[in-house]
Amino acid sequence: MPLTFHPHPGMVLMCDFNTGFKAPEMIKRRSVVVISPRPRRSNLLCTIVPLSTTAPNPVEPFHHRMDPRSLPGKLSKKETWAKCDMLATVSLGRFDRVMAGRGPHGKRIYVAERVIADGPEGDLPGRDDCPRVGKSILIP
Repeated sequence: MPLTFHPHPGMVLMCDFNTGFKAPEMIKRRSVVVISPRPRRSNLLCTIVPLSTTAPNPVEPFHHRMDPRSLPGKLSKKETWAKCDMLATVSLGRFDRVMAGRGPHGKRIYVAERVIADGPEGDLPGRDDCPRVGKSILIP
């Protein structure tokens, strides 16, 4: 189910890349980190950094291994990389929250949490420790 709110920078969400993209672009449902600021006016677009459990080969300065504490639910169980060379601006209709598990009666529990952003080991893409692509997209 699509989001009913504009996500904050640093939120980890699921994004559906199944329609409108072609290989070697991102072409499946995957986790992402929001890097665009919340708009002052109505805006149905959001800029994201895709995440991947496949380690880049070779690892470049624009790749960043995420701290598992930054990732909700099952995402924290696997080594995850921010692929900051593959920034995308996508519609809010592609987003959903991350399923964190199931409640006591089997009901799904969804979350939209933020990555760890403080300190030199923070995981918010666009920081000085991981300049990635384009100095113009920086999260304070």
